[in-house]
Amino acid sequence: MNLIMVVLVITSLLSGILAIVSFWLPQMNPDQEKLSPYECGFDPLGTARLPFSLRFFLVAILFLLFDLEIALLLPLPWGDQLASPILTFSWATVILVLLTLGLIYEWLQGGLEWAE
Repeated sequence: MNLIMVVLVITSLLSGILAIVSFWLPQMNPDQEKLSPYECGFDPLGTARLPFSLRFFLVAILFLLFDLEIALLLPLPWGDQLASPILTFSWATVILVLLTLGLIYEWLQGGLEWAE
């Protein structure tokens, strides 16, 4: 047998064994809480006029901001192939310094504390 057939047989057997075990291994004990839909910690059968916490939105916006920072810094490894890589790295440093200062400001203002 060649190497490709051995790898295909091993991966097929391993996948099959894991699929079979995953059906038998978990314990099925459904109760009322597991069967009810879950939406942001609110009771789905109650009133829809409950106020949302602004801290939840603040933490979500901060997460999106720092997630966007990763997208801005993603092409940075290719910046050393440009004619002037110093300019690229200086702009990346400016972005990181601004985000770090913003994080420190939010931390000092108490915006990152989930519970009071």
